[in-house]
Amino acid sequence: MIRPARSDERDQLRELQTHLREPNPPLLDYAVEGPPLVLVSTENDVPVGYLVAFHDEEAGYVAEITVAPERRREGRARRLLGAAFDRLRSEGCSRVRLAVHPGNDPARRLYESLGFEEESREEEYYADGSEGIVLGRGL
Repeated sequence: MIRPARSDERDQLRELQTHLREPNPPLLDYAVEGPPLVLVSTENDVPVGYLVAFHDEEAGYVAEITVAPERRREGRARRLLGAAFDRLRSEGCSRVRLAVHPGNDPARRLYESLGFEEESREEEYYADGSEGIVLGRGL
């Protein structure tokens, strides 16, 4: 099930956040309180994945998306992104963007299968000095 995150799930979301290459706890704390979009994928109403997205009137940006390692390859990230696309579209967005590490092949394959295309590269985007590949697609 995909649903909006609740503020009482902050500790569970922080635990999930540890699976990101570069977790940003202040971002998650800010997002859970709103206004950014925070969606969770649940199992028995317990979050096993989440997505954080920001938007303006024209475009959305997926800032974080993660799924617990033992729950990957179940289509959860795909469903989180689909639900985010619907919500962003309802807010008037016509595009969505995200950044991916060049070594994250599973994520890149997922994003490409959803129609994302490379828009640019940001040098030294990640703490390890790697560039970030900025992908985008229409909504």
